[in-house]
Amino acid sequence: MSLQMITVSNNATLIQPGFSLLNFDGQVFFFGQKGWPKRSCPTGVFHFDVKNNHLKLKPAVFSKDSCYLPPLRYPATCTFKGGLESEKQQYIIHGGKTPNNELSDKIYVMSVVCKNNKKVTFRCTERDLVGDVPEARYGHSIDVVYSRGKSMGVVFGGRSYIPSAQRITEKWNSVADCLPHVFLVDFEFGCSTSYVLPELQDGLSFHVSIVRNDTIYILGGHSLANNVRPANLYRIRVDLPLGSPAVNCTVLPRGISVSSAILTQTNNDEFVIVGGYQLDNQKRMVCNIISFEDNKIEIREMETPDWTPDIKHSKIWFGSNMGNGSIFLGIPGDNKQALSETYYFYMLKCMEDDVNEDQQTFTNSQTSTEDPGDSTPFEDSEEFCFSAEANSFDGDDEFDTYNEDDEEDESVTGYWITCCSTCDVDINTWVPFYSTELNKPAMIYCSHGDGHWVHAQCMDLAEHTLIQLSEGSNKYYCNGHVEIARALQTPKRAPPLKKPPLKSLHKKGSGKILTPAKKSFLRRLFD
Repeated sequence: MSLQMITVSNNATLIQPGFSLLNFDGQVFFFGQKGWPKRSCPTGVFHFDVKNNHLKLKPAVFSKDSCYLPPLRYPATCTFKGGLESEKQQYIIHGGKTPNNELSDKIYVMSVVCKNNKKVTFRCTERDLVGDVPEARYGHSIDVVYSRGKSMGVVFGGRSYIPSAQRITEKWNSVADCLPHVFLVDFEFGCSTSYVLPELQDGLSFHVSIVRNDTIYILGGHSLANNVRPANLYRIRVDLPLGSPAVNCTVLPRGISVSSAILTQTNNDEFVIVGGYQLDNQKRMVCNIISFEDNKIEIREMETPDWTPDIKHSKIWFGSNMGNGSIFLGIPGDNKQALSETYYFYMLKCMEDDVNEDQQTFTNSQTSTEDPGDSTPFEDSEEFCFSAEANSFDGDDEFDTYNEDDEEDESVTGYWITCCSTCDVDINTWVPFYSTELNKPAMIYCSHGDGHWVHAQCMDLAEHTLIQLSEGSNKYYCNGHVEIARALQTPKRAPPLKKPPLKSLHKKGSGKILTPAKKSFLRRLFD
């Protein structure tokens, strides 16, 4: 195992705890920035190009028939092999947190529709579910099992906000373990069914899941109710006959007490587990190899990499599987450093570069770190899910470069906001309202107080009025502040200074009286 430091050339502040890496045919893409996407990259998805220990983030695009995909942090993701040739590989994205700290219960399907030397175009569609729909959550897992020529999604674990009736001001962001139910999701028909298995007693979150054909292995996890990390190892088998599915669970011995671990696949039957936590705020520095042989799972310790002093002394860490047996790690930097140096990044290679990329087993887990922007307490480092596959990098330097310096502070000028009590702009279904709009709703700045942004359509501004206000220097007041603004007294404008009249054209100190002709000449000269 080798550990190398990674230099981020641009947009380092986008890489914060909670992101996911998606791997499409050897190209890795970054998803889940903290904060709403900006104009230079409205999709919030970036090509994750690493060459010679140097990382560049290059914006990706979506097709016109795509739905809006918010930048979800800590979602559950997995790969899914579709039947269409154009969509033979898809990513399933479920749950996660929005930048407004709200939890999502939606399922998105993301696929590649166009790929050339310059860019990759994605298509994202939202899948509606009926039946036992999993509640909004994060820190859970989603996998796809294959049995008897059919496929089915499996959702398990995670955390969710406490019921609305219990959400008081002091506990508004308090979360609780989800019930230990197993949900089977049929992506073709949009049906969801929950199963209660007696072997599963706790709603574990931030666990590791490995899927092999019709079987899912659940490893580790954290129970928020008991604040324990039991040495769990569950085997969930899903049979998909012509009738109703059959789901059973078996408790296996020799599990691992860990949460927030990162998993990468090194060959068809072998995986490496790195990092995680064994206690609150105490990292687990041991690495393990998970191998399968004859439907038997074996877990054993392996030689650890040469951790740097920064990694050893850091209380939290986060990262994701990059494919090809490599893991991307991040740790908080020195608080005295500039904003661009908030985090330090490393690449951990668990195997040689020359590997077999034809892998049929997919993995996903929830990785680790504290989310410094959330008001919730340290919740097992706020991990996220990702899919692990052995792939390489095929970056291209001809991607358009996202220039973060050209953007305004989104916390101040964010356009995915609720601008007034009657605001009806839905960030999930918004379409351009004016011809002047490109990648965001048309907005105007209200000058009341410290100022704030409002949507032009919510203020009933005609397009020509919006253009006039945008081009001019006049102050604008929104509907909620226009009455207050009218009461403001504008200071009267001071009259311009007048030059004193020429009272005497007598030249002081000369002792001479000017003649009328000279007086007339001097008047014309000064006038």
